[in-house]
Amino acid sequence: MDKQKFYITTPIYYPSDKLHIGHTYCTVATDAIARYHRLRGEDVMFLTGTDEHGQKIEDKAKEAGVTPQEFVDKIVCGERGVLDLWKLMNISNDRFIRTTDSYHVAAIQRIFKKLYDNGDIYKGTYKGKYCKPCESFWTESQLVDGKCPDCGREVQDAEEEAYFFRLSKYADKIQDLLENTDFLQPRSRVNEMVNNFIKPGLEDLCVSRTSFTWGVPVDFDPGHVVYVWVDALSNYITALGYENDQYDDYAKYWPADVHIVGKEIVRFHSIIWPAMLMSLGEPLPKHVFGHGWLLLDGGKMSKSKGNVVDPYILAEHFGVDALRFFLMRTFPFGTDGNFSNELLIQTINTDLANDLGNLVSRTTAMVGKYFGGRLPEGCGSWDAPESFDTELIAMASGLRAKYEEAMDAYAPHKALDEVFKVIQRANKYIDENAPWALAKDMEANGKRLAHVMYNLLEATRICAILLTPFMPESMDKLFQQIGAGEDCRTWDSAAVWGSLSDTAAPTKGENLFPRVDMDKALQELEEAAEAAKKAALPDIELEPQLTETVDFDTFCKSDFRAVKVKACENVKKSAKLLKFTLDDGTGTDRQILSGIAAYYKPEELVGKTLLAIVNLPPRKMMGQESCGMLISAVHTEKGEEKLNLIMLDDRIPAGAKMC
Repeated sequence: MDKQKFYITTPIYYPSDKLHIGHTYCTVATDAIARYHRLRGEDVMFLTGTDEHGQKIEDKAKEAGVTPQEFVDKIVCGERGVLDLWKLMNISNDRFIRTTDSYHVAAIQRIFKKLYDNGDIYKGTYKGKYCKPCESFWTESQLVDGKCPDCGREVQDAEEEAYFFRLSKYADKIQDLLENTDFLQPRSRVNEMVNNFIKPGLEDLCVSRTSFTWGVPVDFDPGHVVYVWVDALSNYITALGYENDQYDDYAKYWPADVHIVGKEIVRFHSIIWPAMLMSLGEPLPKHVFGHGWLLLDGGKMSKSKGNVVDPYILAEHFGVDALRFFLMRTFPFGTDGNFSNELLIQTINTDLANDLGNLVSRTTAMVGKYFGGRLPEGCGSWDAPESFDTELIAMASGLRAKYEEAMDAYAPHKALDEVFKVIQRANKYIDENAPWALAKDMEANGKRLAHVMYNLLEATRICAILLTPFMPESMDKLFQQIGAGEDCRTWDSAAVWGSLSDTAAPTKGENLFPRVDMDKALQELEEAAEAAKKAALPDIELEPQLTETVDFDTFCKSDFRAVKVKACENVKKSAKLLKFTLDDGTGTDRQILSGIAAYYKPEELVGKTLLAIVNLPPRKMMGQESCGMLISAVHTEKGEEKLNLIMLDDRIPAGAKMC
C-alpha cells in the first residue's frame, strides 16, 4: 500500500544579508510539521528556498560593487548564509530551490507565455505606487498614511510599460474560495483579504517590469522582466518539475497540502497565487496558513530598524533544540508573539530544565540507585492500581490523539501544551508515590517501586516520541537514557501503553537541559551581541598621528585649492597611476598624476570636485609631469591599504582656496 503523500512548503525567502530569529520561525514550524508527518509514516516533500530576483537585489548588489548573482550567491551559500542557518537549525527540507536556478527560469518563461496565450496577460502602462522593499504594487486607496500598508515604508511613483495579469477576472472565484472553504487559515485572515483587497475592487496586477533587468526575461518581449512575485510563487510547482525536466514529482505531490507563510505575504498566496493556477488550469493548494510575526519591543524584527536577534548567538548559548522548542512552545502559531531573551531563558528553565529534564534525571537516577540500572521483569503491570496510576496511564495513553488533533490544525503550541500536561502529571506522580520512602523497605515495596519507575519511564517515552519533531537530537539522547529501543519510538507505539520493555535498562546520562542562570546569560548575550557587531565592522587600521609639530607659517605656505576633473585616464605601463586633467581656476589646465588606479575607474571621476595642493614643485612620474598632489584619506582594511580621494561639494568653484 502506497504511503500517504504530504507536500508542505515555506515561502522562499528574500536572501537578506542579516538573518535573524524571525527568519527561522516559519521554517522551524514547517520543519516540525514535516517531521510530524514523517513520524506518522507519510511520504513527505518539504520545500524551501530563496527568492533572488527583483529591483531591491539589483540595487543592493550595485551598492556592494558586485553583480546581482554574486550578491545572492554569497548570502545563500556563503558563511552564515541561508543554507548554513538551515543546517544549524536542523531543518530537514527535502528540496531547496533558488529562483536563479536555470530550470526554474526556463519554467517561469513558459508559465508567463501560457498565461499570455490564455488571454490573461496583456500589455499596458503601469502608473501607481511601488514599495521596493516589499516588491509590491499599490493603489492610492490601499496606502496607509501614504505609505506601504505592509511594511510602513515610503512608496515611490512608478510609471513604465508593463504587462498585466487579469486578476480582476478571478475576483468572484477567489472570494468564494476564501469565504466558503477552509483554504485560508487561520480564519481571521479571510476577512482581512476579502474586505481589504477584494470588495474594494480587485485590480489587474502588473506582472512585468522594464525599469531594471535583474529578473526572469520575458522571452517574447525583450526589455521586460517577470514581476518577482509571479516568479517566486511559481516555485511551488517548478520545484516539482512543472514545465521543466529537472524533476518529475508534480503528479505525485501536487496539489500542496499547505503553504506555511508569514502574514505579510498572505495576500500573494491567497489571492494572486490561486488566480494564476486557475488561469493555468492547475489544481489549487489545499491550504494556506498565515502565521504571525515575532515582535521585539513591540515591533517586527527588521534589519532596517536595527532590532534583530541573531539565531547563531542564541543557538550557541542555549542549544538548537532548546531554541526550536521555545519558538514552537511559547507563541500561539497564527498570532504575533513578543520575543525576549528573558522569556527564552524562562521557558528553558521551566519546561525543559524543571519539568522534562527533572523528570528524566530523577527517574533514571532512581532506577540506577534502587535497581542497579535494570528494572525487574513483570514491573509493567500491577494488580491493584492506585487512582494516580490510572490517571497517569490514561493521560499518557490518550495523549497521541490530542496531539494529532492539534498538529493537524497547525497548532504546534497546543500540541506541546498537551505533552507538557503529561510531563507535569508525571512529576506529580513522583511526589504522590514518594519512591524514596518505598525504597526504605525493598522487600515489602520493591515490586510497587519498580512499577512506579516503569510508569514514569513509559510516560516519558510517549512524550519523547511526540517531542521528536521539535527536538530531534535531544529526544534521541533521551530515548537512550530511558532505555527505549527503536521499536518503541514509533508513531504507532505512542498510542500503546506498555510498549517499553519491562526490563528496560535506563542510564543517567548527561543533563539534557541544564538550568540557565538568568543574570549571567543575559550579560553573556549582551557581550556576544556587541562582539558580533564589532566583528561585522571592517577591520580598519589608521595611520598613527604624527607627534612632530609644524609651525603655523609653514602650514600656510601649502596652497590647497578646489579642482574640477575635466578628464581622467590610466597611465600606460602603470598599474597604479591615473592622469588627471584639472581645472584649477587659472584658465590653464593642470596635470596631476595620482596612484589611485586600484580604487577608482577613470570615468567615475570626471566632473568631480577634488582637493589638491597646487604649489608643490613639478616632478616626473613614468616620464610625465605631475604638477601638484591630490589629497586622499588612507587607512588599512583587513590588511590591505585603501585610498579615498577627498571629494568636495560640487558647488565649490574651481580654484577656491581651502583654509
